[in-house]
Amino acid sequence: MTSLPGLDPAVGYAAVAAVVAATLLIGAFGLRISRTTGDFYVASRTVRPWWNASAIGGEYLSAASFLGVAGLILVSGVDALWFPIGYTAGYLMLLLFVAAPLRRSGAYTISDFAEARLESRAARRVTSLLVVAVGWLYIVPQLHGAALAIAITTGLPGWTGSVAVAAVVCASVATGGMRSITFVQAFQYWLKLTALAVPVLFILFHSGGGGWQGGGAALADALDPEAHASLYRNISLSLALLCGTLGLPHVLVRFYTNPDGPSARRTTLIVLGLLSLFYVFPIAYGVLARLYLPTLADHGSADAAVLLLPGTVFDGGLGDLLAAMVTAGAFAAFLSTSSGLVVSLSGVMSQEFFGGSVRGFRISAVAAAVVPLVIALLTSSQALAGSIGMVFAFTASTLCPLLVLGIWWRGLTAPGAVAGMLTGAALCGGAMLAGGVAGAAGAGIPGWVAQPAAWTVPASFLVTILVSRARPGLVPGGVGRFMARLHAPEGTGGGSRGGPVRSGRADRQG
Repeated sequence: MTSLPGLDPAVGYAAVAAVVAATLLIGAFGLRISRTTGDFYVASRTVRPWWNASAIGGEYLSAASFLGVAGLILVSGVDALWFPIGYTAGYLMLLLFVAAPLRRSGAYTISDFAEARLESRAARRVTSLLVVAVGWLYIVPQLHGAALAIAITTGLPGWTGSVAVAAVVCASVATGGMRSITFVQAFQYWLKLTALAVPVLFILFHSGGGGWQGGGAALADALDPEAHASLYRNISLSLALLCGTLGLPHVLVRFYTNPDGPSARRTTLIVLGLLSLFYVFPIAYGVLARLYLPTLADHGSADAAVLLLPGTVFDGGLGDLLAAMVTAGAFAAFLSTSSGLVVSLSGVMSQEFFGGSVRGFRISAVAAAVVPLVIALLTSSQALAGSIGMVFAFTASTLCPLLVLGIWWRGLTAPGAVAGMLTGAALCGGAMLAGGVAGAAGAGIPGWVAQPAAWTVPASFLVTILVSRARPGLVPGGVGRFMARLHAPEGTGGGSRGGPVRSGRADRQG
């Protein structure tokens, strides 16, 4: 990062300190009302749609959204627009296929859902392992983003940013659980939105006032309408983002916190609006970066565009103030997404290894943060949005078939679900490893390896269906009752607010 222009270190220190202080203070408020195990796991299922939607926006809009989308637009132009479109449209898939039925299941984790639907401990274990794998894969880019932001804004070694995020997340999650994190993440969504919107509006106003000569023509040139990516790449990426959203553990756990199925649907509709509003601004940063900071792409540091743009356009106090806002928003992105992931992983790990107690939740929170921290410290940062895209492909190939078929197809069996998840993990994981090896060796990466979802997701679904149909006698005996629970509206006798197998323990006092 030494080749990039730096910001005033005092700006970076002040912004990071303010976000950390606000996170801990709001988390402490949540701690005061987190008393039961249900509070720690799902906020006792009392989070209303607007609060929940803001919290989902806070945790979903990660480093890839805050920094990576603008970086990709700087490098690729209009081709990168598939990322914000896919990130947002994935919630439409959630609304149509998953949100309300999953809430009616009464589960606390995806693993709870798998065991209750399939009546299989083996399916639960495989699901738990994949949830942990997805969570760790997703946390690592957040820590890489924190390292990038700290290096640019303070001049400190990048690893200090990764360690700071992991430490703050551990403290806030372990002490307050889901109820505490809900308040934190809702605040952080609006902080991130403000931190992006205010500086970019200043830049656009400045540009329109003469600071940017020939603005209209330059804007058209910056976002070249001629797409260069292959049709296969666009289809595969879209499939990964649409289906991957369905299986993200930190997003799904949010729907367990709604009071009922209708509120889960309302939450999803609000989220669609909040995400659509947010993604206007990273796109604008990417376009402006192509005009003001075109050499960042040559340095391989396009993800720094959002952090550097305000200080590049404005000198003096205004530039420092706007840079501080963007830095605060970026750090909030790392903290909020990492917090959501650690909460979801802690719930799974605690139930699997520590009996679902509050003490086990806290121990699991530390483990859920420390392992990806070690991985992040041992690896180098890649393009943030691109690396997150591969996590979406992995999730779409593993957990998505379990949820979609488990909710909508009575014929799903435990062997079929396990076979499909393992097939998706092997195929997509193998493609990720092959792409990493080829990239490290400086060799070209074939498109079908760089974007594997177009063939790994159908393969996972196909294997799941074929194995299930091969042994129809293994369909769980209670499937009819469970499916009625998923799809019958509340108040008709079929829907229920109770918990499925194993989740009842989480209603006891911790």
